[in-house]
Parts: sequence; structure tokens; C-alpha cells
Amino acid sequence: MSRVPMTVSGEKALREELVRLKTADRPRIIQAIAEAREHGDLKENAEYHAAREEQGFTEGRIQELEGKLSQSQVIDVTIIPHSGKVIFGTTVIIINCETDESVRYQIVGDDEADIKIGKLSVNSPIARGLIGKSEGDIAGIQTPNGIVEYEIEEVLHL
Repeated sequence: MSRVPMTVSGEKALREELVRLKTADRPRIIQAIAEAREHGDLKENAEYHAAREEQGFTEGRIQELEGKLSQSQVIDVTIIPHSGKVIFGTTVIIINCETDESVRYQIVGDDEADIKIGKLSVNSPIARGLIGKSEGDIAGIQTPNGIVEYEIEEVLHL
């Protein structure tokens, strides 16, 4: 089994979701099923079928989260000595060599990735092109429009 890399905050978010699903959502759904059963004929009972469907999604998500957490490898970048190298968990400021546009990304696990808030999946083409490079290096990233070069301005351990 391969380990799933994740940041400390990513692991915390998954654990919080798991606790919420088990302690709040699951009991609420069980109660909704019990109430729907009291209404009689289950074949034509929309509330019952909706609650059962929600129960299926919730139980599936619980299993998914438990599996991911059991396979997780939490990497706390703040305890790794700062070397100026781009590694999992670091925040990197890169500059597009053509447009001089500066962008800031944190390289995170797949479940944490959200490009809108600057969290880039470790498996994305940009992250794969940046990992292992150091401050001042130029990274060529393959895009649909060809290779785009980025200069690594700064690597932060936040």
C-alpha cells in the first residue's frame, strides 16, 4: 500500500470531517429513517428513500476518509530544515518568465488541493515541475500551449 502525503492542516480537516459525519450526520440520518418508517408504506415513501440514499453516501464517505487517514503520511514542513528547495508542503512564489506575473502556491496532497486558494496538488504538472528545484532555478512546465518557464523566487516553510 502506498502512503498518501498530506499536510498537518489537511489531515486535521479530514479528521474533523470524519468526526462530524460520525457524531452529527450519521445519528441525524438514522433518526430521519426511523421517522420515515413510521409513515407506513416504504415503497412510495420519498423521505425514506432520500434518507437511505443519504445514509449510503455518508457511510461511503466515512469509509473513504478512514481509508485515506489510515494510509496517510503527514508531513510537517515547519520541522524540516529550510534549504530553499521546493518539497511537499512548502509554499513557493514563482514568476512567469514571459509575463512577469507572480503566483504563490502551497504544494499539498490531492485531497487538500484547491487552486482558488493557492493550494496545488503534489501530482499536478506545475508541482511536479517545481519539486526538487531551488530558489532562483527556472522550471519548465508543460502546458497545453507548450512549455512555460517559471523562475522560483522564494520557497517558504509555513
